[in-house]
Amino acid sequence: MRIAFFSDIHANLPALEAVLAHMDTQQLDAIYCLGDLVGYAPWPNEVVAEIRKRRIPTIAGNYDEGVGLGSPNCGCAYKTDQEKDLGQQSIDFTNQVVTPETRQYLRMLPRHLRLTFLDESKEENRMEILLVHGSPRKINEYLFEDRPEKSFLKMMEEAQADLLFFGHTHKPYHRAMAYEHEGQTRYRHAINIGSVGKPKDGDPRAGYVILELNPDSNLREPESIKVEFIRVPYEVEKAAQAIEASPLPNAFAQMLRTA
Repeated sequence: MRIAFFSDIHANLPALEAVLAHMDTQQLDAIYCLGDLVGYAPWPNEVVAEIRKRRIPTIAGNYDEGVGLGSPNCGCAYKTDQEKDLGQQSIDFTNQVVTPETRQYLRMLPRHLRLTFLDESKEENRMEILLVHGSPRKINEYLFEDRPEKSFLKMMEEAQADLLFFGHTHKPYHRAMAYEHEGQTRYRHAINIGSVGKPKDGDPRAGYVILELNPDSNLREPESIKVEFIRVPYEVEKAAQAIEASPLPNAFAQMLRTA
């Protein structure tokens, strides 16, 4: 089974279109979106319409929640007053241009989704997959790659998640972390799926993840769970110029160019 996960489109329609076109070539069995459809670029309604047209199961990101509620706060973390001012301009613009239909859709998105894979002939191969935007605890909590392993494992145990998929930081990674269960060494997998529309890892290409499971996939052998990070080129300059032609700050255009 091949399942795609993507997140953090942030109203970047050219990036989303490129990713969906690439997914169409991958013989996927399912696709899930982990939120933050809107903010920072000028196509929030168009991005939501494309997700809805394809009937992609989607959870809310912190930005979706803020806009869905008509809030002036996106739940973002800013390090400087300048970043805060730019962010305020983004959510103010988004709140002004979204349609009532888009806002209603964002308001009703669930906070998380859970997938359970169970082979009745191999109960020990049962896997619980949890999809969140930030973390199992908070929609806007940042789970960075350098988080202590003990903290990660405790959080995932409490959430009953063997595989945890999330976004929010816009920086992709995969960590397989060992723990003991009934005298066996098992592994929990934390997978940050990166960002479609606003990468922050130095690579401006749009990103998403494909999880591949087969009858031999299990929690004892970390290599049996295959996670592929996909990067897709798109018309970055088209998106950047559209931002510059909109009321949004030009700084957002440069962010796309430099990631």
